[in-house]
Amino acid sequence: MNLYMAPDGHPRCGWAGSAPEFLDYHDNEWGYPVTDDIRLFEKISLEGFQSGLSWRTILAKRDNFREAFAGFDFHIVANCGQSEVDQLLGNPGIVRHRGKIEAVINNAGKAVELQAETGSLASFFWRYEPEPGEIETPQSASTSPSSIALSRELKRRGWKFVGPTTIFAFMQAMGLINDHADGYIIRAEAAAKRGAFKPVR
Repeated sequence: MNLYMAPDGHPRCGWAGSAPEFLDYHDNEWGYPVTDDIRLFEKISLEGFQSGLSWRTILAKRDNFREAFAGFDFHIVANCGQSEVDQLLGNPGIVRHRGKIEAVINNAGKAVELQAETGSLASFFWRYEPEPGEIETPQSASTSPSSIALSRELKRRGWKFVGPTTIFAFMQAMGLINDHADGYIIRAEAAAKRGAFKPVR
C-alpha cells in the first residue's frame, strides 16, 4: 500500500496526500463510525454522484450539494418534484446529472420508508457491518461480501445508484469498515472509536 508522510511526521493512507483538502477529511471523517441518519443519507447520495468522477470533485462541491438538497434531510428531499429537478439541473454548483439527481430524490423516499420500518437508517445499515476478517488487507478491495449484500438489498427496495463499489466506498467512509492503513496512527484512532461505539440495531 502506498503511504503519505503527512506534515506532522506520521504516515497516512496514500490517497490522503493526493489533494490538499484530503488530509483533514481523512483524519477527521473517513472511517469513523456514524449513526446519524442525515449524514448516512448524505454520504450514500454523494457516493452516487461520485460514480464516474473523482471524490475531489464531489468534496469540493459538498457545501453546494448540502444547500441544494436541503442539508440532505431526506424527509424534505422526498417531496421534490419535476420543478425542483429542473432547478437542480440549472445549479452550476453541483453535478448536473439528471439520473443522479433523480436517484437522490427517489432514494430519499425510500429512506423515509426504511426509517419508518426499521427505526433509523443506522439500524438498517449497521446490520451489514462486516465480520472481523472479511477484509484481510486494508484498501485491497473495492467490494466485499457485505457491500454486495447491502447493495443487493437496497436495489431490491428500489434504491438507485447503489452498486457494490459505491456501497463499499460508503461503508469505508461511514466506519462500517475500518480501512485505514494497518499499523498507523489514524487506523488506531478509528479502531478506538469503533471500540467505544454501540451501533443502533
